[in-house]
Amino acid sequence: MAKTPPQNVQDVFLGHVRRGKAPVTIFLVNGVKLQGVISWFDDSVILLRRDGHTQLVYKHAISTVMPLAPVNIVETTSGKAGVTVETKADQHHILHAESDETLVDDTY
Repeated sequence: MAKTPPQNVQDVFLGHVRRGKAPVTIFLVNGVKLQGVISWFDDSVILLRRDGHTQLVYKHAISTVMPLAPVNIVETTSGKAGVTVETKADQHHILHAESDETLVDDTY
């Protein structure tokens, strides 16, 4: 059986906000702020959709990607990563990690 390569945090994070159609703000290195929903990404670019228009944003120009809702990234001891996005209704709930998980909480 082929071994699955480990996912990096960037792919897990971007994949989750893309699948969840979570609104994001992307800050570019020159200070420009872009807002929309990530519709696709690869190693070099992100497609950002807003008001029926799609922008191709080069990753080397990005400083920060900030989702509207807080995102929690959980990595288990098996090396698998998962992401949970809390909605405003869930923000009162505190996420507890299992004993075999490490929680990285980068909520904004």
